[in-house]
Amino acid sequence: MSTIGVPPEGEVADETQETSLEKLVGHYKKSKFLAEAVALRAARSGLDVVIVNPSTPIGPFDIKPTPTGEIVVRFLEGRMPFYVHTGLNLIDVRDVARGHILAWQKGEIGSRYILGYQNVTLHEMLQMLAKVTGIGPPRWSIPYGIPLAAAFVDETLLGKLPGWSPSLSVTSVQMSRKAMYYDSGKAVRELGLPQHSVEHALAAAVDWFREMGIAKERRKR
Repeated sequence: MSTIGVPPEGEVADETQETSLEKLVGHYKKSKFLAEAVALRAARSGLDVVIVNPSTPIGPFDIKPTPTGEIVVRFLEGRMPFYVHTGLNLIDVRDVARGHILAWQKGEIGSRYILGYQNVTLHEMLQMLAKVTGIGPPRWSIPYGIPLAAAFVDETLLGKLPGWSPSLSVTSVQMSRKAMYYDSGKAVRELGLPQHSVEHALAAAVDWFREMGIAKERRKR
């Protein structure tokens, strides 16, 4: 979604929204923007290129885990006593995989397709996790500056220590400052993008993290 950018406050973005390299946070997102620009130029030159823009996938097989998977792991291990006011668009990762195939089969050359589903606040996502796990959700929100300072210390200062693996990313915290809501209607209409339950995807993620031993602790109500 970084190539589309963050929608203005209170709005939901679709494939027509554009951003600029200067507005993007972090080299990873900037590299995505530049790569898409190359793909669009190739499509204009006649190459059979279709672009998919996944939102925030959630589900099983998240080996690393991704930043969203890390939220689930931290929740399971009782390491999320607070939350920040932000929002994101969630989709079952298996629907994202299917969306890639559908774009190859049905997509219009040079077109973008948002592969997303449900816009939720972070607090709503944590409440879904509470429902599927039986673990109590965090009750209090904290100002944006607190996790940003913690991420800076974790990544920039402690990250220099041998063997230290930062658990917070400055870029991820910066991105959480604004709600990232998107409309996947075009992919649903033109590709037939599946829209399976986000709650079931979260439950599948929980089961997988537990089965693989990635989430090593439990916290009960």
